Amino acid sequence: MRLCNIAGRLNTFVDGKAVDVAAASDNRFSPDPQRMFDDWQALVDWGASINARGSGDVDLGQVEAPVPRPGQVFAIGLNYRAHAEEGVFTVPEEPTVFTKWPSCIVGPSHDVELPVDTDWEIELVVAISRRAYRVAASDAMSYVAGYTIGQDLSDRVLQRKGPAPQWSLGKSRYGYGPTGPWLVTLDEFDNPHDLAIHDSLAGETLQSSRTSMLIFDVPFLIEYLSNLCPLLPGDIIFTGTPEGVGYARKPPRFLHPGDVLTSTIEGIGDLVTRLV
Repeated sequence: MRLCNIAGRLNTFVDGKAVDVAAASDNRFSPDPQRMFDDWQALVDWGASINARGSGDVDLGQVEAPVPRPGQVFAIGLNYRAHAEEGVFTVPEEPTVFTKWPSCIVGPSHDVELPVDTDWEIELVVAISRRAYRVAASDAMSYVAGYTIGQDLSDRVLQRKGPAPQWSLGKSRYGYGPTGPWLVTLDEFDNPHDLAIHDSLAGETLQSSRTSMLIFDVPFLIEYLSNLCPLLPGDIIFTGTPEGVGYARKPPRFLHPGDVLTSTIEGIGDLVTRLV
C-alpha cells in the first residue's frame, strides 16, 4: 500500500486512482495523514481489503509530506563507507546520530529557499508504525510502517560554524527535509534491504548506490536507537547518504536557485525538489 498526503488529507491508491481514506472508510480512519499511525495494523488490513496497491496519477502540486509532523526525526551520518571516506571522517564503528528538527519536514510541492551554500544528500527514510523500545534487530522490521524518500539538505556554512559542529541546526532550516512523494509499505518491495538509490540535476547523476551498502542497516538502526530511547509511532529515520555530495567535490559544488533536484529510490519513485 502507498499512503499519500494530498492537500492535507490521507489518500491511498486503488487501480491507479487516488482514494481518500477517510471518505472510503466511512470515517473509520482520520483524514489527517499523521494520524495514520493511531491504529496502523487496522489501516493496513483495511487497505488490503480494498486492494490498495501501487501508485497513480496525482497532482504533485497538491502532494505534501507523507509523514508531516513526526514527533522525532533521527538522522544517521556517515552510513555509507564511500561517503565517509570521501570527506574528512573515518568509517564509524557505531552509528553517528543527529536530528533534523521536525519543522524542516516538507513535501514535494514545497519550493525550498536557498539562503546559503546548500548541499544535497539523498536518503532512504523509515517511518515507525508503533512504539519500539529495546527492540532486537531480528524483530525490528515489524515496527516499520514503510519507506519514503528524503533529502537531508545541508547548510554547510552553519554546520561548520563555531567551536563545534552544528550538524542538527545546519540541516534544519525550513524546507531542508523534503520527503515523499508517498509512504510505501514493505510488502511492495521485492527486497526492502536492497534498493537502488540516486539523485540528479538536469539529467546529471549526483549520487548513485544501493541501500544494501548501508554500514548499519535498518534493523540494526532500530535496535540501536530503541535501546537508547523509545521510538514512537510516526517517528522517522533518515538512514544516511551515499557518496557524491557537493562539499567533497573538487572544487566544492552546491545547489542554486532554479535547480530541480530529482531523488529516486527503487520501488518508491521520484521526489522532485525545486530550489528557489
